Amino acid sequence: MSKAIEIKEIRKSFGEKKVLDGISLNIEKGEIFGLLAPSGAGKTTLIKILTGQLNADSGTSIVNGINSNALTGAECRKFGIMMDNFGLYDRLSCCENLKVFAGIYGIGKERIYEVLEAVGLAESAKKSASALSKGMSSRLRLARVLLHNPEILFLDEPASGLDPASAEEIQKLILAEKSKGKTIFLTTHDMAEAELLCDNIALLDGGKIVEYGNPREICRRYNHKKTLKIHLKNGEDMELPHNEKSAEIIAEMMKNGGLETIHTSEPTLKDVFMELTGKELSQ
Repeated sequence: MSKAIEIKEIRKSFGEKKVLDGISLNIEKGEIFGLLAPSGAGKTTLIKILTGQLNADSGTSIVNGINSNALTGAECRKFGIMMDNFGLYDRLSCCENLKVFAGIYGIGKERIYEVLEAVGLAESAKKSASALSKGMSSRLRLARVLLHNPEILFLDEPASGLDPASAEEIQKLILAEKSKGKTIFLTTHDMAEAELLCDNIALLDGGKIVEYGNPREICRRYNHKKTLKIHLKNGEDMELPHNEKSAEIIAEMMKNGGLETIHTSEPTLKDVFMELTGKELSQ
């Protein structure tokens, strides 16, 4: 696979605060990459550097084969950027909001209704943005991102603060874009979201990448206990070592019909982050 994004030794400070300290990453075309870190740890700063909104102090970032310091308007049209500070026009309807951006991109009206349908807002096309729920507002912001059919999506905490049902709708839309071959750079502090969506993730702490890889592989990598947690139908809980002898015990339990559930002891991404940094990811 060819690389969509190449990041080499990116550093960025604001005054005395070192936000990014030698970040290096490669992101393949067509993958969902997740950058996980607490709020204020530099996730948004990295997106701004990659999309040409901010210059790094040092290092290089190549997006679609172009140095992000030299991105032209034509190159930036290949991006879709969803960030908190990219707002909507509250007094305009959903349709009117998208018409504003369609005009900028030279896109026909039919695409507006196509995107509204895709994000489940076709029936709310005439509703003003100010009257939308938070979940609907997030879907409208995502519709705006998708309007010009970008190659790379930069989504900064797209489901942050949403109820579970609304977050699930956003996640489905993201997976639908991946199925079309889009590259997606996602920032989040939601462990479950990262495990569900991402092909690869990086854990960011203190301006540095402290771990990288497939979410499930990372969890297996830090499975120090290697035990099996058993819950029996009589309500008893057991923890057995992950070995051949335990397999025999479990087989006997299954024969007797006494086994209710069995789980491995693999840590969650939250556990891994805590082990590596001593911090809660949701800070």
